[in-house]
Amino acid sequence: GVESHQNVAIRKAIAMAVHYDTIIANAMTNQSATFVQVPRSLMNPTPGEQALYDHDAVKDLQWAGNDIEGANKLLDDAGIKDTNGDGNREFNGTELHYVATCPNGWSDWQAAIEVVAAAGKKIGIDITSNYPEWSVYQTVVTNWPLPEGYDIFMMWSDGAGPTQPWGRIRHLIGGEFAQTTNNWNGNWGGYKNEAVDKLIAALPTMTDEAEMKAAYTELVTAYLTDVPSFTLMYRPQ
Repeated sequence: GVESHQNVAIRKAIAMAVHYDTIIANAMTNQSATFVQVPRSLMNPTPGEQALYDHDAVKDLQWAGNDIEGANKLLDDAGIKDTNGDGNREFNGTELHYVATCPNGWSDWQAAIEVVAAAGKKIGIDITSNYPEWSVYQTVVTNWPLPEGYDIFMMWSDGAGPTQPWGRIRHLIGGEFAQTTNNWNGNWGGYKNEAVDKLIAALPTMTDEAEMKAAYTELVTAYLTDVPSFTLMYRPQ
C-alpha cells in the first residue's frame, strides 16, 4: 500500500538490509567501489565530488548494507512488528507485502532486484520480484501516480559531467519532478521537501566554497535521513 512505503523506517530498514557487496559482485563483476570504500551520499566516487560534502557530519546516517540487526532494531523501535507471529511485520494493522520490479531481460538489474527482495525476507518484510517488459515498464515508472505492483522499482541517476553533482541531486530529489507525468528526469518516488528545493535553487549562484559545501552536506543529510530512494551500486559512468 502507498501509506506504508511512505514510511521512512520501512524504506531505511530495507536499504540497510540490502547486501550491496553481492550486487556489486553479480551486476558489476566487482568492478565498482563498495559503500565501505566510498560511503553513500549523493556524490559519485571521484575525489572532486567527494570533497564537496562534510563526511563526518553525515557518518551516523550512512549505511554499508547487510545490517540485518540494525534494520530489525529500526523497525522494532518504530513499532513496526510482527504481532500475529506469521514472521511478517505489519504496519497500522496491514501485512507488509511489496513487489520489486525492473525491466525483464536486464540481467544485471534483475540480479540487483533479487538481492533487494532477499533483504526483505531477513527483516520480516515480504518482497517479491516481478519483471515487466521494458515497453510497459517505461510508461509506468515515468508517470505519477505509480500503480500497485510498483512498490519498489529501479531506475538510474546521472553519472559524471560538468553539471554534476548539482544536476544529479536536482534529478534525484528536486520537487519540480515530483509527482509529474512523462518524467524522464528523476525523483520517480515523488519526494517533496521545500528546504531541499531552496538549496538546489541557490547552489548555482553560490561562489563561496564553504557555503557550497554546507549546502551539499545539508542535501546529503536530507537524502540519507528521508531515504526517498537509495543507490544500489556505483556504475562505470
